[in-house]
Amino acid sequence: MKIICIGRNYADHAKELNNAVPSEPVVFLKPDTALLKEGKPFYIPEFSQNVHHELELVVKISKVGKYIDEEFAHKYYSEIGLGIDFTARDLQQQCKEKGLPWEKAKAFDHSAPLGKFVAVNDFDDLTNLSLELKKNGEIVQAGNTKDMLFSIDQIISFVSQYFTLKVGDLIYTGTPAGVGPVSPNDHLQGYLNGNLLIDFKVK
Repeated sequence: MKIICIGRNYADHAKELNNAVPSEPVVFLKPDTALLKEGKPFYIPEFSQNVHHELELVVKISKVGKYIDEEFAHKYYSEIGLGIDFTARDLQQQCKEKGLPWEKAKAFDHSAPLGKFVAVNDFDDLTNLSLELKKNGEIVQAGNTKDMLFSIDQIISFVSQYFTLKVGDLIYTGTPAGVGPVSPNDHLQGYLNGNLLIDFKVK
């Protein structure tokens, strides 16, 4: 199982970090050790002083595929959910300045909390889903999949050119604007179309 992540997939988020809006999906990977499930707490790692939350729609691959045409991409997933792409922003900045890969800032242990999944058939339109993250009861991130630069099906088609997709693979599809730091004792709750799908505390 692999975790495929898409960066800068909402224009407002790219702008808030002073990044260029990409012309094709920005792809990076996380190992399976990045997963944090079942509402278990996230412990801020000792090597970072500035870990940011990034709420994302997550797609679970249900069928093996390679070189998938966009028009057939919908056949390769039946469930979606919410996850957090935790980012050690201080380490990421250091990597960027040196022209180095981001992995130690993005792919560290438990940097990918994952919530519950729901059936795609429960939604009328996957291109119009609201995402909302509350920190200690206050909304800190809010977005809609209509603002994604690249849709779920476009992402699957693009990624499958480079990586064979396998059953159980996860695609984190990018975060809307509003990312920010987390601190010990923070309580994070993520909602998809008003449904609470991810809920855990920071230690």
